[in-house]
Amino acid sequence: MRVEVEELRASLKRLVLAADADRRMVERELHDGVQQHLIALAVNLQLAGQAADPAAAKTLIDEMGRDVQQALDKTSLLAQRIYPATLEAEGIGTLLRSAAASAGAPASVDVAAPSNYPPEVVMTLYLCWLNMLACGSVETGASIRVRESEELLTFEVIGKTACADADLDYLRDRVEALGGRLAITSGSGDGTRISGSLPLAR
Repeated sequence: MRVEVEELRASLKRLVLAADADRRMVERELHDGVQQHLIALAVNLQLAGQAADPAAAKTLIDEMGRDVQQALDKTSLLAQRIYPATLEAEGIGTLLRSAAASAGAPASVDVAAPSNYPPEVVMTLYLCWLNMLACGSVETGASIRVRESEELLTFEVIGKTACADADLDYLRDRVEALGGRLAITSGSGDGTRISGSLPLAR
């Protein structure tokens, strides 16, 4: 019993640490991505206002347009990672395909399941998929298969790139906190396979 309590405490601590790490990631992406584009935009705006040559001013305005678009794209991707706007409005298949398209990743999405699942279940599946896309599968590709069977949502996510253990521990803790199970196989030469199940309390 004492061992189980210690394991539970360790699991809860990992969830807290993972949430803190995710917030730090958001801060870094805002600072290193969106903020840098906005700084460049402010500098070019000032230079364009001082430019005497119309051609030089047009070049600066074109650069500002690119900076604005890149800032918008990065903001959109970051917002999707924090909490996708379509989480409760769209089906799982649409959500997973949208994530792959936003990441520019070659992906296979095979979903044979209804769409009316609790948000925490959908978000967990979405995070497993995002993790696979983020750990190198944008270049190498990934696949996901989702099925419903006997009050369980089962899934398998496969990528050709090995993922970081810390990210995988967070996914396992999240799935187990919802009463599910997760099995992870990851190796430098074999890629990563995440397979699991989540109970569907309706």
